[in-house]
This record gives sequence, C-alpha cells and structure tokens, in this order.
Amino acid sequence: SLQEASALFGVATADVRTLPEALRSGTTALRVARGHDADVDALVDEVRGDTDSEARAKSARLDCELGVALADHRLVKDEWEVGQLQRAVDATVRGFGDVAAALPQARDTSERFVEGTFFLRARVEGNDVGYGTIAASGSNATTLHWTRNDGAVREGDLLLLDAGVETTTLYTADVTRTMPISGTFTDLQRKVYDLVYAAQEAGIAAVAPGRPFGDFHKAAQRVLAEGLVEWGLLEGPVERVLELGLQRRYTLHGTGHMLGLDVHDCAVARQEAHLYGELEAGMVLTVEPGLYFQPDDLTVPEELRGIGVRIEDDVLVTEEGRTVMSAALPRSAAEVEAWLAERLSRA
Repeated sequence: SLQEASALFGVATADVRTLPEALRSGTTALRVARGHDADVDALVDEVRGDTDSEARAKSARLDCELGVALADHRLVKDEWEVGQLQRAVDATVRGFGDVAAALPQARDTSERFVEGTFFLRARVEGNDVGYGTIAASGSNATTLHWTRNDGAVREGDLLLLDAGVETTTLYTADVTRTMPISGTFTDLQRKVYDLVYAAQEAGIAAVAPGRPFGDFHKAAQRVLAEGLVEWGLLEGPVERVLELGLQRRYTLHGTGHMLGLDVHDCAVARQEAHLYGELEAGMVLTVEPGLYFQPDDLTVPEELRGIGVRIEDDVLVTEEGRTVMSAALPRSAAEVEAWLAERLSRA
C-alpha cells in the first residue's frame, strides 16, 4: 500500500493517477530521472511544453543535474544495501560452483551450457543476471565483452566466466574467474594467471578509505607492466611503459568500477566525487585486472596468442580498510585447481 511504501522508504507517497494534476499545479522547477517510465517521461514533456530549443536545453540540463545528484548519493551504500550486495555475491559464488561441476557437460555442448547453468542459479535465487553473462572459452576470452557464448568448450583451454546474480531488490554482483577446463593449468596458463593474480592482490591492497579512487588501478597496472617488461613483451623501464600506457595493448580496460543497483554503478556521478575523489567506507567496487593476448597478435610469442585471463572480485571499503565480499570463491591458481577438483568429484 501507499502507507507501507511511505514507511519503508521514508518518503511521502501518493497515488500515481494524481501525478498529472500534481505536476500541472507545481510551482518549482521540474526534474525527471528519464528512462524508467515512458509515460512519466511523456507527461513531463507535456507539462513543460517546451516550444523552443533554448527551453528544451534548459530542461535537459535540469534532468542531467538530477541524474548526477542521484548517482552521487548512491556512491556510499548503507548497511541494508551492503547486505543486498552480499546476498547477490553469495548467490553468484554458488552459481560459479554450479558451472565448475557442469564443465564435463559443457565440453559436450558449448559455452551456452555454461551460460545456462549460471542463469538457472540467478533465476532461482534472484531476479535475473545483473548483466549479460560472459562465458568465454579459449581465444574468445580475449574479446573483452564476449556475450555470444556459442563457442566450443575444449579440454586444455581456459574458461573466462564473468557473471553476477541480481537480487529481487535489483542489486547485482560482478565476479570473474578464469578456470582451466581440464581442471589443471598448463605451465604457460599458470604463468599468465599468476601475473594477473599478483596484480589483483596489489589492487585490492590499495583499496582503503581516504585513498584516491584511482590508486587500486595504478597499483594493478604497475604489476602487470613489470611482468610484461620482465617477459620481454614491452621495452622498459617500467615508468616509461606506464607513462605511455604501453601495457594497455594487453590489459584493455580499467581495473574496476563502482557496484550497486547497476553493474557500473554511479557512472554519471561528479568526477570529483568519483573518478578523482577519495574512497569512503561504504563504497563497493570491483577489482578486475586482466591480460589478453589476441590470437593474431604478432607482437607476442605464438604460444601466448589466444590466452585471456581476468580475475574479478567485489570489494567493500570499510573503516579499517576493505573486505573482499566474494572471498568464498578461490582466487590463486592452486586454490582454483583444488576447488575444481572438489566440484568435479561431486559431478
């Protein structure tokens, strides 16, 4: 009921059928969060009655300001929101376990079996998946947002699974694991995986209240750049590589983003409060470094081509530092192999 909604959310409520009259009798500037209700968007346009480009531009600015203000407020999560995100993460961890146990069946079908297996967990324990699942096997893992999920799942390849359960309250997790389909990494796969893991360790360690938002990205990128120089793929010194961004040929993306009601939450928040701001207790973000060697990249040895690795966890900023919300899912190569062996033994 309206009364229950008012008590739950702590705001005044009214019958939506009275909205047209309320808007037409308003005396203050009107702002709307667009894209959520087409009827409301149309009603606002009607009430505004903007007849020239200057009036339409002013209205657009008002709506944009509202979107920015809402995103600013969403940067720091309260206790209830953190609880919802933890529920999403816990269900996601179970979904990854489902996929691990189903790998033998996936080898007989395709990446779609992986996607469908995780989707079942998302629908049973939540509302849906929080975004299009990336179930990328073999060289498909080098495509950053591979969502076709129609490739073969082959023995000896790696499977990069980037997926998250969305709760019934619409908060979403965002987790990635790269796992050997056979259950065991080859020496070369482990070498790449271990470098990405070391980068993620450095990134997670840089998450703490009062630190600039960009610190965890810089920490992870430095580790990746050092490894690429050591392997001879990039010419040092490392400071030069980082200054010119040369490692980005193989890292492709930033090391993380805010998480909440949207998988890339608060993307339109003020830059001084987000990208160039400081981390605060209650913020939740992902830490997700990766290395991707394209199948046709002649700048890397042939044996590296087609290998893509990403490790992603959801991290809560606390008063003391940070908590890895997805810590129940193994991260190191040895832990992943032991986890796969356990899951496959149950299959």
